[in-house]
Amino acid sequence: MKRKLSILGATGSIGGSTLDLVERHPDRFEVVALTAASKVAELADAARRGGARLAVIGDGALLPELEQRLAGTNCRAATGRDALIEAATSADLIMAAIVGCAGLEPVMAAVEAGKTVALANKEALVTAGALMIDSATRNGATILPVDSEHNAIFQCLAGSRSKEIARLILTASGGPFRSHSLTGMRAMTPEQAVAHPNWTMGAKISVDSATMMNKGLELIEAHHLFGLPSDRIDILVHPQSVIHSMVEYIDGSLLAQLGSPDMRIPIAYALAWPERIESGAARLDLTQIATLTFETPDPERFPALRLARAALEAGGAAPTVLNAANEVAVAAFLDRRIGFGDIALLVEQTLERTSAPAPRSIDEVIDIDERARHTARQLMTALAA
Repeated sequence: MKRKLSILGATGSIGGSTLDLVERHPDRFEVVALTAASKVAELADAARRGGARLAVIGDGALLPELEQRLAGTNCRAATGRDALIEAATSADLIMAAIVGCAGLEPVMAAVEAGKTVALANKEALVTAGALMIDSATRNGATILPVDSEHNAIFQCLAGSRSKEIARLILTASGGPFRSHSLTGMRAMTPEQAVAHPNWTMGAKISVDSATMMNKGLELIEAHHLFGLPSDRIDILVHPQSVIHSMVEYIDGSLLAQLGSPDMRIPIAYALAWPERIESGAARLDLTQIATLTFETPDPERFPALRLARAALEAGGAAPTVLNAANEVAVAAFLDRRIGFGDIALLVEQTLERTSAPAPRSIDEVIDIDERARHTARQLMTALAA
């Protein structure tokens, strides 16, 4: 039988790759709902191609255009919170690919409904990890990691027990500024920051890769997904982006998952799990790559790693504050209101000025997120002055 699929964030890079896989395997998947923030033409096109029954646009002002573009189809156009929650709960399998904390509420709704969630939205686990894992356990939901690193670990674990694991090793490309000096990095522009050497990604995640905050967020995500403490999760720079992550076992075995830097590989694994399907990705030719290299990340040039690990170890609301401040800082950098070196500085200052106990509900997560954003914007005014 076909699996009913909803794609939250259908017009982003993850959403596009997911739709590509659906078109490659029309016998396996039935698209139920698609969502997008504002790319109305792309959303309508995807809905027509996929045969979706519901298309949700985040920007309500674009609803009339979406309705017009979907005229003559069986796809209903909608907007608003209720429509987004409907999209997140109306299928068996949910691809959660909305960028940032904006994806938290629909992801949580899918988890509470006991769905299988292919999670590409790392910010949901960063901001509300304990709540989400607890809800998944209570409601019988399944969370499948889509991030290439966590998907690699998931494959390497293959059902192993945590007591058999010595440590997890998240690999990082090092981003476009891996070999730049600290002084040189401070002068980098948004165009340079989004030019990732290996992966094709959206602007926000590309900047996170350049600061290595992306890896810091993945550290927190790995903690929640796999239940290991900070001191058993390491980060290793691997510029070729061939080994996507590794698991070291207590007997000394080190298992690694290798593949081309193509997100269709982890997406295919999540969509078809526990089976595998053809992804369309290029096969990995190790004779062409020839050399795989590894480096320890430089904490001076990439302070985001230190901030993320400290937030994880501090617990409470710190990871929520970290993520909120980072989203504000990255948006400001992309708008040229602050410099590249100010991103981590703004995050650190926001963490220092914002404290709260661990959130006990999604409403509390959202409240902490909003307060942290307000603080970050106030601090940003001083930085930009």
